[in-house]
Amino acid sequence: MKNIFYVVVLALAFTSCQKQAKIGFVDNGTLINDYQKKKDLEAKFEIKEQAFRKKFDSIENAFQMEAQKFQMEATKMAQTTAQQKYQQLTQQRQIIDQQKQAEAQQFQQEFQTEIDTLIVAVKKFVKDYGKKNGYTYILGTSDAAATVLYGTKENDLTKTILDDLNECCR
Repeated sequence: MKNIFYVVVLALAFTSCQKQAKIGFVDNGTLINDYQKKKDLEAKFEIKEQAFRKKFDSIENAFQMEAQKFQMEATKMAQTTAQQKYQQLTQQRQIIDQQKQAEAQQFQQEFQTEIDTLIVAVKKFVKDYGKKNGYTYILGTSDAAATVLYGTKENDLTKTILDDLNECCR
């Protein structure tokens, strides 16, 4: 009986000497989506997207007018002339579509590059926050990948880190 008591006391002494892990978590979706720089980035690209649409709407309208003019004049043209003009319009349509697709793809790549850069910066910020504040782990969760199924409110660092991130990185 005496030996069991010593074993229990010894086990308690060892476990009480171990440093307790400090763990927190963040909601990745909230952290990224509510980050002011991301909102600013989205607003910037919304303006670019509107300009892109306006440009191609203008090009499309000019093409449609040319096509309508051709349709009205086609009956008065020789068949070979009308076929040549029709082929020219078809080629012009293909060029417009290719240009639109290429610019849309470039636009999407530019946006994705900036978002990826932003996400890397947020991850670095969270890592530095964790080191500075003595965290052993800061876990990330989201609706798509719920790695934290339960956590107490005091372990949820989302708002704290978001406020710090928005404050320091304006």
